Amino acid sequence: MTTPFPFTAVVGQDDLRLALLLNAVSPAVGGVLVRGEKGTAKSTAVRALSALLPAVAVVPGCRFSCDPAAPDPGCPDGPHEPGAGAERPARMVELPVGASEDRLVGALDIERALAEGVKAFEPGLLAEAHRGILYVDEVNLLHDHLVDLLLDAAAMGASYVEREGVSVRHAARFLLVGTMNPEEGELRPQLLDRFGLTVEVAASREPDQRVEVVRRRLAYDDDPAGFAARWAEEEAAVRARIAAARALLPEVRLGDGALRQIAATCAAFEVDGMRADIVMARTATALAAWAGRTDVLAEDVRQAALLALPHRRRRNPFDAPGLDEDRLDETLRQSGGGDGDGDDDPDPGPDGPGGGGGQPPSEGPRGGDPDARPEAGDGGEPQGSGAGQQAPAPAAEPFRTRVLSVPGVGEGVAGRRSRARTEHGRTTGARRPRGALTKLHLAATVRAAAPHQRARGRSGPGLVVRRDDLRQAVREGREGNLVLFVVDASGSMAARQRMGAVKGAVLSLLLDAYQRRDKVGLVTFRGPGAEVALPPTSSVDAAAARLRSLPTGGRTPLAAGLLKAHDVLRVERLRDPARRALLVVVTDGRATGGPEPVATAERAARLFAAEDVASVVVDCESGPVRLGLAGRLAGALGGAAVTLDELRADSIAGLVRDVQGTSRRAA
Repeated sequence: MTTPFPFTAVVGQDDLRLALLLNAVSPAVGGVLVRGEKGTAKSTAVRALSALLPAVAVVPGCRFSCDPAAPDPGCPDGPHEPGAGAERPARMVELPVGASEDRLVGALDIERALAEGVKAFEPGLLAEAHRGILYVDEVNLLHDHLVDLLLDAAAMGASYVEREGVSVRHAARFLLVGTMNPEEGELRPQLLDRFGLTVEVAASREPDQRVEVVRRRLAYDDDPAGFAARWAEEEAAVRARIAAARALLPEVRLGDGALRQIAATCAAFEVDGMRADIVMARTATALAAWAGRTDVLAEDVRQAALLALPHRRRRNPFDAPGLDEDRLDETLRQSGGGDGDGDDDPDPGPDGPGGGGGQPPSEGPRGGDPDARPEAGDGGEPQGSGAGQQAPAPAAEPFRTRVLSVPGVGEGVAGRRSRARTEHGRTTGARRPRGALTKLHLAATVRAAAPHQRARGRSGPGLVVRRDDLRQAVREGREGNLVLFVVDASGSMAARQRMGAVKGAVLSLLLDAYQRRDKVGLVTFRGPGAEVALPPTSSVDAAAARLRSLPTGGRTPLAAGLLKAHDVLRVERLRDPARRALLVVVTDGRATGGPEPVATAERAARLFAAEDVASVVVDCESGPVRLGLAGRLAGALGGAAVTLDELRADSIAGLVRDVQGTSRRAA
């Protein structure tokens, strides 16, 4: 077995270590989400935590880790009689991003269930993680159907496996720990809220600390066992402190003063629901126990807010997480001290291993109040140069857009945009299974087995089923697509009011892409040519940041933009052939530069039509004289053209209301 890197040997990352230790003291805190750039010891620290957790008492032979003092009455391996049990180390179970549903919740032998009425159940990762840690690396890339199962298990403390009327239930209470790189996309709000605490991690910019990180890592790689032995004393001290804090936790008093501070803080920062209040209360209590105190102080409430609130304040994927510490301190002062005296400038956290705290670093260079919306000019100096370049125009307010989808039925990654054959959705038919059976079509299976019952010698009430009789349910749901934006940033679009409206429309489409689980990419064209402003990614907030800082001006190389987009799609088809693309061209259709620029652009557009790429042209032409070039471009692409006004989801409904109102007034 590989020797894990010692938890106490992790250099820096005080917030991360503290959040993990608080969950070790009080698993009711609800887990940790670790956000940060790659190479910042996120996974190393999480994997090291399991070695510090106290041993778990289990019923011998129980595959579901039942507590011998209070065994689960519904355990599939039960019933168990209360009594002495055996101890084993706490487990850390890793959930791979590409895991199947059966691997997560367990698999039921449908053939034996139908033929013999036997619940032959093979436990999954949720059962293995019960009373331990469930760790998801790159949790933001987890498939939606697995996220749904995690949400259900986290909410109910149990996992249910349903297969055509056969049901198995087992306890599934675990510490959920996830790590993610925000550049690769954000989490669904429902799963985000399930994490009790969140921390932002970043590599140190201090040379001495970076040197120490490298020194320790090289020493560990050369001799893992010897390196771990050198840190054994520190590990034992932290393990003992966790045990002492757990024993002290029931005696910690959370007074009315501290509760008022918690409630006032959650109200001041306008977090949704009451989970934040509960998590803050549990975190403040764990902080007091970790510090060896039985009273919760104002400093505990402050540190709890810094860990429990940043990820609960986001209103859309373009908002950066974080808290304004000055506002937090003012709220705590106005709401009065806790049961302790509580200084105006409290210590950010307890001392000792993993102590520290303070505000997790916010994303990007902006500081201050995260409620302030980024201005379009943020992002430094405009990239590129060219005649007529203007400073980036601010984006108009986003709005709810019409649903743009890819025609036909695909087989891509589950999402919410276009029709697709998926593992989840409404049943549309049945087929023989290819590989392992995952979704049984009961009626089709019975029809396949029924004609052979006499020949198979059926004599009892059970149905004699062979593997050849089993039928897989064919289901239709929704898939996520690759939405590739091709945005005209040339001089013909450069009027600030007009470009602001265009940016607002693209931001609206990006928000829609986030909600529908799409990948997005951004190609822009202006001046001398086109560039890939953002390669296809799941991070729509990265696309929004690039869009806000987009400069305008210069010529209109429309053909170059289309050819660049064609290259991007060609590469993406090799990487992810099952994911269908939706091309969204945002332009007024004008083209300049080179001989016959409009005709050249239309020839480039016909490449997409020949490859049957779904496309939409957002017509940005304005003014009393309209050339209709965007419509011609849409025809060459084989797609549709919509105006900025028609892009709004309420545009048709608004038109109907206007017509009805006019009719009534005329009557």
